[in-house]
Amino acid sequence: MTAQPLPLRPELAGLEPYGAPQLDVPHLLNVNENPYAPSEQVVADVAAAVADATRGLNRYPDRDFTALREDLAAYLAAESGVELGAEQIWAANGSNEIMLHVLQAFGGPGRTVLSFGPTYSMYPEYARDTFTGWVEARREEDFSLDADVARAAIAEHAPSVVLLASPNNPTGTALPAATVLAVLDAASAVPGGCVVVVDEAYGEFRRRGVPSALELLTDHPHLAVSRTMSKAFGLAGARLGYLAASVQLVDALRVVRLPYHLSAVTQATARAALAHSDELMAQVGSLRDERDALVGWLREHGLTVAESDANFVLFGMFDDRRAIWQGLLDRGVLIRVVGPEGWLRVSVGTSKEMTAFKDALVEVAGL
Repeated sequence: MTAQPLPLRPELAGLEPYGAPQLDVPHLLNVNENPYAPSEQVVADVAAAVADATRGLNRYPDRDFTALREDLAAYLAAESGVELGAEQIWAANGSNEIMLHVLQAFGGPGRTVLSFGPTYSMYPEYARDTFTGWVEARREEDFSLDADVARAAIAEHAPSVVLLASPNNPTGTALPAATVLAVLDAASAVPGGCVVVVDEAYGEFRRRGVPSALELLTDHPHLAVSRTMSKAFGLAGARLGYLAASVQLVDALRVVRLPYHLSAVTQATARAALAHSDELMAQVGSLRDERDALVGWLREHGLTVAESDANFVLFGMFDDRRAIWQGLLDRGVLIRVVGPEGWLRVSVGTSKEMTAFKDALVEVAGL
């Protein structure tokens, strides 16, 4: 019998799934992970919490994960000085699922999501998967966002959602509060309403004096600020992202989430890690210092480097960036080919990893 073709959605035909290379090399500096594994005390406390949760796995987890939301609110108060209620927090399996919830609730057929490129490559995929139109306006040559350009794009496209990554991936660029306020002002004039999401996946790595958009939540009920425990907390394998917003916005996300979407094991892992936030945040300071030193070193060696408030650095320019990437890989250093042509991105690792990267780059690029 002749096999019938699968009824795949036409727009998915021929597409490859998202994913950076996962290769077994000594120095993994391509996906912006925290290079520091959890301490033995964190491991022990997570293991104990998971063991306790396992004893109740015959029951469904708390579908509203109230205790975790309280812990996340307490963490944000300590990290950013912004007091929020647990009912203003939402969480999911990574910030990817958070963004999907946002577009499930506020996107859809006949609606548009707007962002400004270059930016995170998953954003158009969230739009595609929710049948939401995707529009990408442009950032400036230095990867900043011109407020007038943003206002004009919002006025032209009347999006139901605006996605702003700050610090931006893959460039590391943070947005000034004035720019975010300009976007919020323009979004408030969109007929039917517009949600503005500031994606702060790398927010903890911002330099001193760079504000968090969390500070704007009180006066802007259509604003949402997303975070993750994958980066600063070093919990990429735990898959826990979260969002802070008005109660009304969070309640809209509760409508579209799958039942019991956040497992009891994930909740227990996140809560145990949050109890060690002071210890884990101490690592963030050393990574900031390592990033700033790397930026200085790259510039001293004649390379162009984008300003970074993240735990990665975008640098160039190279006539053949893939040849540079391959040369580094051949020497055991994996970085990322991403961003505009000519640029490469390297995650900030340990001092040892940064030395390996610099030595390999000097050899490959002839610096």
